[in-house]
Amino acid sequence: MRKIPSFFQTICLVLTAIAVVVLIAVFGGLIVFPTPDALFAALTSGEIWFAVQLSLTTAVISTLCCVAVAVPVAYVMTRTPFAGKRWINILLNPPLSLPPLVAGVALLIFLSPVTSPVGQLLSGFGIFIVYTPVAIVIAQFFVNLPYMIRIARSTFAMISPRYEHVARTLGCSEWRALSQVTLPMAKSGLAAGIVITWSKAMGEFGAVLMLAGAIAMKTETLPIALFLNMSTGDLDMAIAAALILLVISGVTLLIVECAGDGRGAVYA
Repeated sequence: MRKIPSFFQTICLVLTAIAVVVLIAVFGGLIVFPTPDALFAALTSGEIWFAVQLSLTTAVISTLCCVAVAVPVAYVMTRTPFAGKRWINILLNPPLSLPPLVAGVALLIFLSPVTSPVGQLLSGFGIFIVYTPVAIVIAQFFVNLPYMIRIARSTFAMISPRYEHVARTLGCSEWRALSQVTLPMAKSGLAAGIVITWSKAMGEFGAVLMLAGAIAMKTETLPIALFLNMSTGDLDMAIAAALILLVISGVTLLIVECAGDGRGAVYA
């Protein structure tokens, strides 16, 4: 016999239904508002495809950099006791709550040849980072690294170190135990973390705007393209960029939901 929902459960179901309807109505406007011809022209324009290619390239590079740094850092933080570990953990957490605009301003001051000795040193070697595509990668990396570290830490924390100890007693080196025992067990959580980091990199706006600027056809990622076209009143182009970001977000959520064993690590 089917159980009848209680009064409280009914209220929760109604609120859930209202939230779903509102979300569909809001995001549905992105599809309904423009005419099909205008939307197709915007989606196939050179500016939008430049933004797509630049966003994909920078997001992939910054995500790979995040993984290369986050995995060893997270592994050490979960497996190795050392002095100052608590303070390092505290220092790694604030970027999670900082607005990306603040991170972007900090990076701009740190890397600008006008305000920073580091920027002056780099410019002395002919290396200029501010307002270049390289700045996009740096901004995405700086903002997303704490998230990837947190996801990787949660993933490693869910795996008992006894598996590595058994592997070591069987003659495996520390690296071999990590690569052949721990990482395969952590692949679902790490894969979901990589997808989330990549998606956040694709949608990063504040830090990129501050460090790389909003330069059309140079540092114009998809969020920047949306911003530039909204500021000039070209709604069709702005909606095209928004739709692509919406599709990326939806696919990302679908992948994360299907991540299986890594689900708990992702949302920890």
